Amino acid sequence: MIPARLAAPAPGWTTYADVVVVGSGIAGLTAALRIREAGLGSVMVVTKDDLSAGSTRWAQGGIAAALGPGDTPEQHLADTLVAGAGLCDVEAVRALVTEGPDAVRELIALGTQFDHTPAGELSLTREGGHHRNRIAHAADATGAEIQRALVAAVEAAPDIVVQPHALALDLVPGEGGGLAGLTLHVMGEGQRDGVGAVLCRAVVLASGGLGQLYSATTNPAVSTGDGMALALRAGATLRDLEFVQFHPTVLWLGDQARGQQPLVSEALRGEGAFLVDDTGARFMQGVHDLADLAPRDVVAKAIMRRVRETGAEHVWLDARHFSPEAWAHHFPTVLASCRSHGIDPMTELVPVAPACHYASGGVATDLLGRTDVPGLFATGEVACSGVHGANRLASNSLLEGLVLSRRIAAHLAAEGLPPRRDPAVDPRAQGLVDAAARPTVQHVMTERAGVLRNDEGLDLAEDALGAVLAAPAGGAGVGAWETTNLASLGLALAGAAQLRCETRGSHWREDHPERDDARWSGHVDVRLEAGRPALVFHPTPHPTPQEVPA
Repeated sequence: MIPARLAAPAPGWTTYADVVVVGSGIAGLTAALRIREAGLGSVMVVTKDDLSAGSTRWAQGGIAAALGPGDTPEQHLADTLVAGAGLCDVEAVRALVTEGPDAVRELIALGTQFDHTPAGELSLTREGGHHRNRIAHAADATGAEIQRALVAAVEAAPDIVVQPHALALDLVPGEGGGLAGLTLHVMGEGQRDGVGAVLCRAVVLASGGLGQLYSATTNPAVSTGDGMALALRAGATLRDLEFVQFHPTVLWLGDQARGQQPLVSEALRGEGAFLVDDTGARFMQGVHDLADLAPRDVVAKAIMRRVRETGAEHVWLDARHFSPEAWAHHFPTVLASCRSHGIDPMTELVPVAPACHYASGGVATDLLGRTDVPGLFATGEVACSGVHGANRLASNSLLEGLVLSRRIAAHLAAEGLPPRRDPAVDPRAQGLVDAAARPTVQHVMTERAGVLRNDEGLDLAEDALGAVLAAPAGGAGVGAWETTNLASLGLALAGAAQLRCETRGSHWREDHPERDDARWSGHVDVRLEAGRPALVFHPTPHPTPQEVPA
């Protein structure tokens, strides 16, 4: 049984903010800044660690937008639709690519320092799935630069209160419906310590993804799916959970490596690096017209096929032809990461393999960030707005957080905040999973619902996760709450993956190896009903890129 509410002590303190933003990456900090600028009242940013601890600062490649000569939003739209494998919402993508260039320019005006050419023009590179150079970057530490600029702006802004070291637990239901606030556990000392409640008029979830659901991931330790699980328990719909993107080139550190693994940026392939197998043979030619720069799902699947064929544990990335200057100026992060693990990419092949990277699914929203819980909004990786479809196009993630957060703020400015509600009695049953079960959850998901999936394995995953959720739990605490979130989402994800009997985008069913538009052009929605994930498939035929009107 998935708990309807996390077992936790009653709130020992209460405070108020008009809007609570959960998460401090590009999506959360943009939302906080824009809401404050709109004069909508006080804003609290809740972050699990400090303001810079989320996924944004780990983004290496960059942010995509049609900013270069000859590029257009329509070309960006076409590339996004191809990568999304028939499941993108065209109007959502159109909003993304049309509003994206101005959003990036505003990020620059805020103080973000992207790389420029010797002529002073914005330096743009290319990544998988893009037919144009449209990735703005700051060497290979773009996310860290964006995070730096946003944190500086938030710290300088009046009326934004930051609550660090705080785990969001559950929504507080409001009298007459909607929400009245949010419960938190603050891992600190002083006035706010332990479990408390922030009463508010609206909550914006910007809490990132669920990468820690798998044994190996590029996501930081804070990515435990808290926002998605919180929304599921509150009655919101989760959409397209089965589409988990595995980044094809993550530094392979051995089959016992666990937790966050070093990313080997796709931008290396954009600048001419290429993949080879154990014999030194290139294997992406003929697989896709973009070869080594094919969309991520195509490259990840090609790597897994080659690994299976050869019996190897990984493949290799060859960037030995890069000049020392290219490494020093464009890829210093990758260079330092490789060398810290005893690999010199200037003279050696780099061992790489796919690892969990990005959740294309999440809390279902409209184009204004609204969920089906009044007063609850979602943006960034925690959300499923329709822009990514079955497989996110490289460097569209930062852009989505930027654009959708601006849209949420604009909507609230135009319509006003929801009314303040008094807290209602919460009748939901509490539950908890033992913190010690996390390695079991991660092993089950990696082996049964990872890159390769089949009906038998997903059955076993559901049985194993059901047993974890039913087992007696220890005491409440951060470890137990996070593990409960992961196990709940794992069960919902495995169910969605089992329901979708086809291979599409980042969802690869070995027993259904073909894409099936006749049966599976649409979305799998999940809601929590009587402690179980209730799965519904909604057919929603999407046009191919060739059918989209200009």
